[in-house]
Amino acid sequence: MPDPTTSSPDQALAEPRAPLAVRAAAPETLPDLPEEAGLTWRPLEPADIPALTALITHIEDVDNPPYRTAPEEVAGYFDDSHDHSGVGGFDAEGNLHAFGLARLRKADTTVKRVFVSGGLEPTRRNHGIGRAVMDWQIARARQMLSVADGADTEVPARIVVHVDDDMDGLAHLVSLRGFAPRRHYSQLRRDLSEPIPEVSLAHPLTVVPWSPALDDAVRRAHNAAFRELWGAQPLSVAAWQEERSHHVATWSFVALDRSSDRAQVAGYLMSGRYEQDWDALGWTEGYTEILGVLPAWRGRHVATALLSHAMRAYAEDGMQYAGLDVDADDPTGAIGLFERLGYERVRGSAVYTIEI
Repeated sequence: MPDPTTSSPDQALAEPRAPLAVRAAAPETLPDLPEEAGLTWRPLEPADIPALTALITHIEDVDNPPYRTAPEEVAGYFDDSHDHSGVGGFDAEGNLHAFGLARLRKADTTVKRVFVSGGLEPTRRNHGIGRAVMDWQIARARQMLSVADGADTEVPARIVVHVDDDMDGLAHLVSLRGFAPRRHYSQLRRDLSEPIPEVSLAHPLTVVPWSPALDDAVRRAHNAAFRELWGAQPLSVAAWQEERSHHVATWSFVALDRSSDRAQVAGYLMSGRYEQDWDALGWTEGYTEILGVLPAWRGRHVATALLSHAMRAYAEDGMQYAGLDVDADDPTGAIGLFERLGYERVRGSAVYTIEI
């Protein structure tokens, strides 16, 4: 769902400011990483993807979060959609024990963002390694922002880290380094064994299955629907495809207005299938990745109709639940809509940022 806000950091950053290259306050050199831990540090490269995948898998097996990172997602850390920089700590046998990544999203235009993420072999925690890696990531993110496309302008920027609700240690670590929670999200699920409502739209609105022929119209509608929303960036054709690596065509739908010869996109629902998460979740689910309704058609039950179509498609394919994430700070009442349809909260997360 779009995550509108009446007061956002983007708005707060709208006043005149120094060029990003100055505001980034990039250090000339990066912080040292602890060699006394018996680790040798070097940049991560695509050739390290198998080792990185194995370490992430091990960390997730120990911590048991309600998701798992698929190998193709790890490979995506090094794709062309981001300028990426990473560092890894290897033992004498060449085994990867720690990593930190900083990834600048190339498609961003109105707000430049660097996403930081990392991990540490669980037996090596509480020895200062994680703190050192985080300091390295922040410094590297500042360097990347200082030379980003548009760094000579006043474009706002932020360093971003995602924190699950039960990651108290990470929340404390990033808070001490100047990050603050900007948005909170709730992960919801809906039991598909319960009756799914029939929702009819008044003529000339109708819901149709997503098709490749409609895809670019949906992309343009998405850019329009999310234009003023916190954290949203316009998506090019390439970026739109990159955002939907787990897209399921038969679970995705488009609401069209056929009041003229040229049908207009009134709303859309794009679904994904994340089978790697199901064992960790404890159930199978169809996941609603993107749900949007254009302003001219809001208040006409378009979102409800799209959700009911998606839930039926999930159920027909044997899924136990429908899942989605929603902005808990959304003032438009989106959570109320989902609750009326039988969705319930199962967990949460937050986006922490350093605003530049």
